[in-house]
Amino acid sequence: MKASRWAARLAGAVLAACLVGCAAVTPESGGPSVRIAVPSLAGGGYDLTARSAAAVLRDAGIADVEVFNIPGSGGIVGLSRVARESGNPDLLLMMGLGLVGTLHTLPSEYSLADITPIARLVEEPEAVLVPAASPYRSVRELLHHWSDDPAAVSIGGGSAEGGPDGMLALELADAAGVGRANLDYRRYDGGGELLPALLTGEVVAATTGISEYLDQIRSGAVRVLAVATGARSPAVDAPTLREQGVDVELTNWRGIVAPPGLSASDTEDVIGLVDALRSDPRWRDVLARNGWSDAYLTGDAFADFLVEQEARVARALGGPAS
Repeated sequence: MKASRWAARLAGAVLAACLVGCAAVTPESGGPSVRIAVPSLAGGGYDLTARSAAAVLRDAGIADVEVFNIPGSGGIVGLSRVARESGNPDLLLMMGLGLVGTLHTLPSEYSLADITPIARLVEEPEAVLVPAASPYRSVRELLHHWSDDPAAVSIGGGSAEGGPDGMLALELADAAGVGRANLDYRRYDGGGELLPALLTGEVVAATTGISEYLDQIRSGAVRVLAVATGARSPAVDAPTLREQGVDVELTNWRGIVAPPGLSASDTEDVIGLVDALRSDPRWRDVLARNGWSDAYLTGDAFADFLVEQEARVARALGGPAS
């Protein structure tokens, strides 16, 4: 089950597809398996990214790709499962800034030092969402009401306070002047749990990535008050926070890690597999469809990035006093 065979097969399939106009390639049977663990419930950003990657891999010739969910403790249960599989190059974990944040807010036997960094894959705009029936038409209106009556505004997110959704909520609380001690932030286990809470009014607004909600945004079930990117996102028709006078910018990201104890050759082989995935034109279609940006970073560079992200989360959680 060497990943070099995965990469060779995938690269060959991509070439064959492009020679015939990027037509579908029939997956080979009996080939090596790839297992991608998702540390959250189905329906969230990790799940969508993993299943999209698996679909591309299958179309490109890797027949046996399994995606399975290990929810619990904001990703810690999934991390623990993968960290115990030392030396296994066939098991991958989809993760991102949310897991980094969880590790700063909840106890865990394992840390990011206990995995093998493979690749950062995508970046995604964070956004402020409200249900269609919400009276708020802008972030300014929401923050004004929040400032007047902090107890009346609850914010939902799919990550711990140290994750992207939680950090955006903290920074919005700072912008509203309500004080972090007065922030009613409710953490859900990914978008699969957060969406019902938003639609039923269990929370007033949600701070979250946009890709999990594009269908609801396009149908009008939810509205985007603002995106937290530096420039507007082509995926949704909404202003940035800075356009509305809120000096906050925050972009989520997701990537892949593997168990500890991989040999140098196994690590290179798995990176080769993800390299080939990233170069597949079908993966570029996935990015465009979900409003994601390519944020590819591998190996040691990704490891250094994870260290920087841990420091960023630590700074955010130690932000302005309440």
